[in-house]
Amino acid sequence: MKGRLLVLDEIAGRQAAALMVDGRLEELAIDPEGDVAVPGAIYRAVADRPVKGQGGIFVKLPGGSGFLRQISGVAPGQRLLVQVSGPAEQGKAIPVTTRLLFKSRFAIVTPDAPGLNISRRIKDEERRADLSAMAEAGMSRADGRLGLILRSGCLDAEDSAIAEDIAAMRGLAEAVLADLSGGPELLVDGPSSHDLAFRDWLDPPVDDADTEAESFERHGVLEALGALCAARVELDGGAHMMIEPTRALVAVDVNTGPDTSPAASLKANVAAARDLPRQLRLRGLGGQVVVDFAPMPKRDRHILDQVMKAAFKTDGEANLAGWTGLGLYELTRKRDRLPLSDLLPGGLS
Repeated sequence: MKGRLLVLDEIAGRQAAALMVDGRLEELAIDPEGDVAVPGAIYRAVADRPVKGQGGIFVKLPGGSGFLRQISGVAPGQRLLVQVSGPAEQGKAIPVTTRLLFKSRFAIVTPDAPGLNISRRIKDEERRADLSAMAEAGMSRADGRLGLILRSGCLDAEDSAIAEDIAAMRGLAEAVLADLSGGPELLVDGPSSHDLAFRDWLDPPVDDADTEAESFERHGVLEALGALCAARVELDGGAHMMIEPTRALVAVDVNTGPDTSPAASLKANVAAARDLPRQLRLRGLGGQVVVDFAPMPKRDRHILDQVMKAAFKTDGEANLAGWTGLGLYELTRKRDRLPLSDLLPGGLS
């Protein structure tokens, strides 16, 4: 199927969302099981103790602790507003930040970052002027600490919907910023998978939004999920790569399969490099990644370098370190979601 399709369903009684692009799974979100801090959630926290050598401080959260990296001006016992910035690794504190974002489909309100901004992806000057006027009107009575970003989805959105989002996010931000009294408490929950999909995946617009029961099966999402639960990823021409997370790093091994022609290695490596960002994203894998590409002449490495740069260009927080002395390729990628293996520990069975 051609085009973009947002598919909503449930897995094991939990909300799940998938974005299919031309019949291929490109985005996936599954609600975690139990009481898990979701990225985007905002807490009132209490500063606890600094961590020497790590440049951060632990903060008390309801039922656990968070780790805050920016500690300038923070003293033990101080009450803070923090937002979950990523998934917590097993046995570690929840990563949090004091740089809060109140995000909706069309508007992002930014405390302590004043100013009115419009997405650079909106090029039409007349539309930018209209949006600028809406931003000024919507924030005219706001707390002076608040800034506003109008997102690219505003290009074709109804003005009334944009105004509603601005008012809702401004009101929420002002209410939360005024709520610093008391102990650790959850103030704003993180988005569910369905809310996240509607908020962040509809730009550009999808062709259809399906909410029927078992729609994952009908649109091929379950089949794609089954493939993600396996280490082996099939590539063109019988080649494949194995993606295997360990405690220290994610190991990726590329194999040519039955093709032994001189061009087989480069062909398999290019295919693996192009699909690697999507595979890591959907599997929820990050940290240090080491790739053992299929053996090829050193003179061809520059080709693979360019393919990797292009493939990871839209993967905002990836750092391509390049080749090691042993011929492995290293990169790091920010962990931006829970691993799929944690969300579906038993697979789809």
